[in-house]
Amino acid sequence: GTGAAVWAARAVWPARRPTTVLDWSEPALALGRELAAADTGLKDSVRWERARIGANPPLDATDLVTISYVLKELTDADRAAVVDAAAQAATGAVVVIEPGTPDGYTRIIEARDRLIAAGFHVAAPCPHSGRCPIVPGEDWCHFSARVSRSSLHRQVKGGSLAYEDEKFSYVAATRFLVTPAPSRIVRRPQIRKGQVLLDLCEPEGALTRTTVTKKHGAAYRGARDADWGDAWPPPV
Repeated sequence: GTGAAVWAARAVWPARRPTTVLDWSEPALALGRELAAADTGLKDSVRWERARIGANPPLDATDLVTISYVLKELTDADRAAVVDAAAQAATGAVVVIEPGTPDGYTRIIEARDRLIAAGFHVAAPCPHSGRCPIVPGEDWCHFSARVSRSSLHRQVKGGSLAYEDEKFSYVAATRFLVTPAPSRIVRRPQIRKGQVLLDLCEPEGALTRTTVTKKHGAAYRGARDADWGDAWPPPV
């Protein structure tokens, strides 16, 4: 699309770096170029190129490949081809993001399995590279990010609130060994009087519920500040 992941990556790594955005839609690419033209940190370091799955040479070796809200638009065969191409090109990491729906989660699990088969290690959100403990059809792994809405955004979407909560599923996998989170909070923490209930994905590949009470001191304070998607326990 417009290459929105370019801005997300720069928020983490501010330095200028060569980046390529690939999409089949020229209007989307043109909009991305227009948005970046006003940004001195991007306009000379990012290329927007039209590309078609299976019709182009292999991707150049690169540190990070992102696949953002793309797989839902593809056939099964093309989804596999895109993930395999990303795995072949990435010397560091692949990050795949899909809508936080049951179908989106299913596509993420498929991509996760292909990346593990290609020799990658899961860095997030899972605290392990084993089988996902969620039973298909009963639940799905997803998270939420609050996004501010402009007045135009509210008008286009017919909304009245100044924000919306975007649900998403994702996997980040690396070629190098990583130390994943000790565990991951996979549901919004339930804060009750004197206690916090945390639903966790554990490193041994199990889902558990942990109750943190006032008697746990610093852990209780950390649990009250913890958010859906955070690592648990929080870094010291």
